Amino acid sequence: MIAEALAGTRIAITGCTGFVGTALVERLLRCVPDCELVLLVRPGKRHSAAERVRREILKNDAFDRLRAQLAGSAEPFEQMAARRITTVAGDVTGDMLGLDQHDRTILAGCDIVIHSAAAVSFDSPLDTAVEINLMGPVRIAETLRALGVTPHLVAVSTCYVAGNRRGRAPEELVSAGPFDIGLSWRAEVAAARRLRADLEDRSRTPERLHGFRTEAREELGAAGTPALAAKTEQIREKWVDHELVEAGRARAASVGWPDAYAFTKALGEQALTETKGDVPVSIVRPSIIESAVAEPHPGWIRGFRMAEPVILSYARGLLSEFPGVPEGTVDVIPVDLVVAAIIAVAALGPQRAPFITQVASGSTNPLHYGTLVDNVREWFTQHPLYDAKGQPIDVPQFRFPGRGRVQGQLHRAQTAITRSERFLQKLPLRGKQAEWSARLEEKRLDIDRALQYVELYGLYTECEAIYAVDNLLTIWDGMDDHDRATFCIDPRVVDWPRYIRETHLPSVVKHGRVRTAPGKSTSESRPTRLRRQILEPSRHVAAFDLENTLIASNVVESYSWLATRRLNQADKVRYTLRTLREAPSLLALDRRDRSDFLRFFYQRYEDAPVEQIATDARELFSQLILTKSFPAGIRRVRAHRAAGHRTVLITGAMDFVVEPLRPLFDEIIAAEMTVRPDGTYSGQLTGVPPTGETRAQILADYCDAEGLRLDESVAYADSTSDLPLLEAVGFPVAVNPETRLAAIARKRGWLVEHWAKSPGAPRPLLPLAPTRSRTAGRP
Repeated sequence: MIAEALAGTRIAITGCTGFVGTALVERLLRCVPDCELVLLVRPGKRHSAAERVRREILKNDAFDRLRAQLAGSAEPFEQMAARRITTVAGDVTGDMLGLDQHDRTILAGCDIVIHSAAAVSFDSPLDTAVEINLMGPVRIAETLRALGVTPHLVAVSTCYVAGNRRGRAPEELVSAGPFDIGLSWRAEVAAARRLRADLEDRSRTPERLHGFRTEAREELGAAGTPALAAKTEQIREKWVDHELVEAGRARAASVGWPDAYAFTKALGEQALTETKGDVPVSIVRPSIIESAVAEPHPGWIRGFRMAEPVILSYARGLLSEFPGVPEGTVDVIPVDLVVAAIIAVAALGPQRAPFITQVASGSTNPLHYGTLVDNVREWFTQHPLYDAKGQPIDVPQFRFPGRGRVQGQLHRAQTAITRSERFLQKLPLRGKQAEWSARLEEKRLDIDRALQYVELYGLYTECEAIYAVDNLLTIWDGMDDHDRATFCIDPRVVDWPRYIRETHLPSVVKHGRVRTAPGKSTSESRPTRLRRQILEPSRHVAAFDLENTLIASNVVESYSWLATRRLNQADKVRYTLRTLREAPSLLALDRRDRSDFLRFFYQRYEDAPVEQIATDARELFSQLILTKSFPAGIRRVRAHRAAGHRTVLITGAMDFVVEPLRPLFDEIIAAEMTVRPDGTYSGQLTGVPPTGETRAQILADYCDAEGLRLDESVAYADSTSDLPLLEAVGFPVAVNPETRLAAIARKRGWLVEHWAKSPGAPRPLLPLAPTRSRTAGRP
């Protein structure tokens, strides 16, 4: 019996934070009560290996069944797990797996090593796939040999190492069959590593860096040097990874594999066979792994696999066709059958276990692509998803075109939307109008995802290989009734229509967090939840921008009001025409650099009498600022004060313009101008204007001086030039955002507020002061 064969053994597992690994840990703890587990886990940036095991594995709902079984027992779940699980910090991409001396000793005491760690994404960069999928098994075998031990190594691979073949795919090494083309895994490793270095060099040429910088500016606008620098580097790194992804696809396709994942897995088998030495090896090859049919509970799944994104895109009406052959086989296998097969192979031991065991359904219980689509369409017809307005989404009649046709259609749609986005970004839109651009970006992302699905998964739906499972069925035939009930590995037990309708699709919908009920949602909306969070007493500071955040005005309008305060009607008309002619160049300068714009524009205050400006500013406040204020914004400032938060106004407006707002705020930081001995303004600012990254630093310094926390603070702003401020706090709020910020806020899930002036407020083309008698002095 399997449990008895594994009793008293110590089993090391890699990849235990993944889909298969989590299910494997759960099944061994529940069904093999006398074994111990050693979990090799890579430490995270924030959490240790042991903490990752606690957070990412043991808290998963896969363990609910075992936790319930042990509730009230002499040894509850947490105590049992602590006794039976040992965590070691390691990484399959490092020499000796990155283990320290103590952890090497622990690994050396293991009887079985199950290697399930993999870069499972079909679009991993080539060098990443090589280091994990190809070199990972090699490093494990080398480490075991260096430690002088020979535990049974069970390596999890994939059926798709067989490549793009048609017909029967036997349980044998690809390099041992008729499809061997004589590839050298060592040469492929060296080439992938060279390619990474070459692309890093190419990404740093002046021409490419200029292009990355331009792209960053198009996305962020005048967000300031630090934000633009960080975005530029992010784009550069993304370009390198993209080139490596494309290189992986091209290399895999050139030698007959669907993608870099299958390609590197095939080479990994070859490399492990050549380097294992005396370490006994068994290879388990599953096909497409999907949700559990029974264990630990029907429909259990961790993360979305291959089919789920495509299914949900179809249910949302985003996909009406997908490449594939209706009569072709989609070789799907539930995760609990895969886990049971791995355990069964481990229990047989190196002497009795087959060298390769494929776990697939296509040869014994095939699921045809047309059958899958029919069941999905019928289920979502009976159980539709609902759109944002609470209306049911009709699923389209599915078609089965060629991959090239679908890709062509999606590429054309992608190009059209990208051009529209660029056009909208050039328009001075903000608030709800800017949401057009954000919604357009959402549509582009939907198309990008659909195109990615077609490119990644199209080859799998068109695959016509039939994977033999002779060794799997031989193991099944040798199992007694108890093992068959506890460790079912027979693909023939799956009733596909029932599995799809009653098990898999309900699980997909649950984990997809999609709307499944008509009408308005009864749950608290995201904006409502975010508004509640920002006003909780635990927040520390609420920082506000002024222009287009609390008032529908800007520095040009404030200056125009003051400049025309003592002009006659004819001079006002000339001033208006001159300012309108300047508007495009002023707007362009503002978009390039907010600080440069303010320095340039504020020179117009040169020679203005300080006392006169102070007097006029009080009238400016009552006649312009108040009439253009957003009542909802003023109420929000007061709500923060009522909640006990510090309120801070950080604005590039002149200090004399915002002085009347002081009763609303604990602190006001505004632009200040030097004053000449004769009592006039010089037109020169006293320091760096409080814009862009300067605002973030000002708020950080304020919090530091007052003993307050940035991550418990809130910031309100309207432009990408304020991005450093919004990113610095724990609770960013985009108010009446311009186009770029609207897209960023939507992507990052920030709260977006649309605040407006009171109804009936004046809307002049350019706000001018009422005409009064002209006296000396400027402006």
